[in-house]
Amino acid sequence: MTQRDTLCTQEEITTLVHSFYDRIRQDETLGPIFNAHVHDWDVHLARMVSFWSSMLLGAGTYDGTPMPKHIALPDLKAELFEHWLALFQETTQTLPNQALAERAQELAHRIARSLWFGYQLHRQPERPVTEIRHG
Repeated sequence: MTQRDTLCTQEEITTLVHSFYDRIRQDETLGPIFNAHVHDWDVHLARMVSFWSSMLLGAGTYDGTPMPKHIALPDLKAELFEHWLALFQETTQTLPNQALAERAQELAHRIARSLWFGYQLHRQPERPVTEIRHG
């Protein structure tokens, strides 16, 4: 067995994703952004469970392309990604499985950083990219 095989269960990933997006939807800053762009939450949640299952378990069930969807959003700022990460960390801290929490937080930071860099490079390719703060 590899570490991926024993890191977590599909049920734990589903709990993480649903808990996190419950926070997002209720958040004063991110809720309006997500609610304006997610037209079917059941579909989005299933897609995110598939994404995180692929990331954490190597399930290979996710085949989406998140970069174009994020690039299309107007007026994203580093602070929004930082806030997203803070809510993600708040969610993972509530998980009984702290090995899952730590790995998911590490991946979330890499994902947020990648999306933020891609967004900046697409929107303003002539300007140097800025970092997002972590933790």
